[in-house]
Amino acid sequence: MKLKVCGMKINDNIKEVAKLLPDFMGFIFWPKTKRFFSEKEISIPNHVKKVGVFVNQDLDLIKKNVKKFGLDFVQLHGNENKEFCSEVNSFCKVIKVFHLSENFNFEKLAPFEKLCKYYLFDTKSEKYGGSGQKFNWSILKNYNSSKGFFLSGGIDISDVNRIIELKKMNLPIFGIDINSKFEIRPGLKNKTKIEKLINKLNNENILQH
Repeated sequence: MKLKVCGMKINDNIKEVAKLLPDFMGFIFWPKTKRFFSEKEISIPNHVKKVGVFVNQDLDLIKKNVKKFGLDFVQLHGNENKEFCSEVNSFCKVIKVFHLSENFNFEKLAPFEKLCKYYLFDTKSEKYGGSGQKFNWSILKNYNSSKGFFLSGGIDISDVNRIIELKKMNLPIFGIDINSKFEIRPGLKNKTKIEKLINKLNNENILQH
């Protein structure tokens, strides 16, 4: 299982978190969030994948940022349709986000199956994520695809045992996406807490690089 640290914002903090070697780091290019990324460059090791997060934004803007920052993935975190996802997929690998609520119909995913590399399941909220709230993970038992997905939404160190139980259900959890529960303030990550999570995941032999 992989680790993605999302909502990175400040260069010095980015560099210190990158030293922990998460598999993915996320940078939010949506200006309506407190975690909006406005630095001029991203300097992290090449084997830490750079993910640009966009919410219902212009295709040309996405292309511009992919080129400028050398993004490895584009995370479409809004209500983007399959046609838009296909356009982005033509120039960058895509992580398509779905906001899960109690009655979510997983059949909605079928049109996106071949248009993205991974799914990401987050909690439904007005602010498109970063709420620190979990959705009901038990609904994942209805997931019927082999495509790997990131689990997101209010994940904390105390959730490791629950994540292990989810893995036992043979769900294709590709990685976990952490954000607000590991912050000092929006966009500033607590390196020590992230390191504790990594150590716990390694002790349970579920983190694979």
